Amino acid sequence: MAKKNRTAITPTREQDYPAWYLEVIKVSDMAENSAVRGCMVIKPWGYALWENMVREIDGMFKKTGVKNAYFPLFIPLSYLEKEAEHVEGFAKECAVVTHHKLEKDDKGGLKPAGKLAEPLIVRPTSETIIGESMAKWTSSYKDLPILLNQWANVVRWEMRTRMFLRTSEFLWQEGHTAHATEAEAKERTMLMLDVYTKFVEESLAMPVIRGRKTAAERFPGAEDTTCIEAMMQDKRALQAGTSHFLGQNFAKGSNIKFQNEQGEEAFAWTTSWGTSTRMIGGMIMVHSDDDGLVLPPRVAPAHVVILPIFKKGEDHRIVMESAQSLKDALEGKQYHGRQVEVEIDDRDIGGARGWEWVKKGVPVRIELGPRDIEQNSVFMARRDEPSTQKQSMNREEFIDQITNILDNIQDNIFNRAKNHRKENTFEIDDKKAFYKLYKKAKGYNNGGFVMAHWCGSQECEEKIKKDLSVTIRCIPFDSPVEEGNCICCNNSSSRRVLFAKAY
Repeated sequence: MAKKNRTAITPTREQDYPAWYLEVIKVSDMAENSAVRGCMVIKPWGYALWENMVREIDGMFKKTGVKNAYFPLFIPLSYLEKEAEHVEGFAKECAVVTHHKLEKDDKGGLKPAGKLAEPLIVRPTSETIIGESMAKWTSSYKDLPILLNQWANVVRWEMRTRMFLRTSEFLWQEGHTAHATEAEAKERTMLMLDVYTKFVEESLAMPVIRGRKTAAERFPGAEDTTCIEAMMQDKRALQAGTSHFLGQNFAKGSNIKFQNEQGEEAFAWTTSWGTSTRMIGGMIMVHSDDDGLVLPPRVAPAHVVILPIFKKGEDHRIVMESAQSLKDALEGKQYHGRQVEVEIDDRDIGGARGWEWVKKGVPVRIELGPRDIEQNSVFMARRDEPSTQKQSMNREEFIDQITNILDNIQDNIFNRAKNHRKENTFEIDDKKAFYKLYKKAKGYNNGGFVMAHWCGSQECEEKIKKDLSVTIRCIPFDSPVEEGNCICCNNSSSRRVLFAKAY
């Protein structure tokens, strides 16, 4: 009987994908559940990853002229009521503050007191309160465009939560812009989608499909929602970023008016765009394996971990001095705008030490012992390769090649994810085949991505969603115009759209 390979994660992806995902977060020491239902504690390793992501994408925003600001966590209920469709879209998820203090009750406990004159909504998104400020700042076309972003937390009272993917409170950025013309606002909408695409593909190594949401899937109150969709290893889709053209809907609700070049009063055209710690969940599900986390080097909290190997006595001093000089040499190298980050782990905990770093996903592990020092070499293992695969390298060559090695790891995991998507994306024209694919989907195999024709009716969209729990993820920008028949009703269709089960 063949011996099963040992893995660090139990259960494996194929045995129980949702449980595997949570176990990867646990063993990599990224986050844990909080005492508050639906919320999480992001631990230092996970938060360092988030900081690297923030630093990189924030720099990309600023290169487009965006400036950071901060707006209140609390939003008056009346602000949301100005935009009826918007508030309806978030109503069931809103956390509401109705009192401003606590006082003792008859039994010595505490009870809410000091009822507010107007309820306050804990920020689910900030279009309305930012619109209020934009209205104050805008009187002439010369005041436009306003290009803002804020890094903040938001609250959406989720009933079913999963760490990083869907929590009641999460971290995100939300961009908001106001423009003098419709064309400028539409251009900004697409520009920010381009930024998300570049960041997710080049930094997180996640290939995405760019497209437009259907009317039923748009952001509440938006005229158009564009998005990027990525395939997870279980063949579900994850929305990795959205950019919304809001038209003049929010400007009218917030009274963002200005005098145009012709001296006429006009409403501004606005956009909003956002992404969140949900990207971390997507990154975990795209790259990680049954040994734990696999991190893209571009955002990894550490690029290299050095594991000194020594016996007690004189070996310890010699090996540690060599490890420190190797660390110093590596940290003198620049990798995509920051220094190569190196950890030295000299804990005496046996084989568990190496496995901890495998599970944490550090891209490169180095074992360094007296024999390696004697031979002027290092013993290297890459996280994108099997944990048993190691190679000896000349020390100077390793130092010289470290940035190329990291880039190779980045490219390798991107291409692996892209090939996985390609192998699990299908063009289907037969309704029976379409239904069969998704009806047999379960566990680690959720059917995949299907490019199929759709007539454009919301009835067909809803029927497929009800029958199969499959949604139209987007109408891809690169979907060519072609004649066909709707996968649901067989009526005529002019292009294919992307169907998938989704998170």
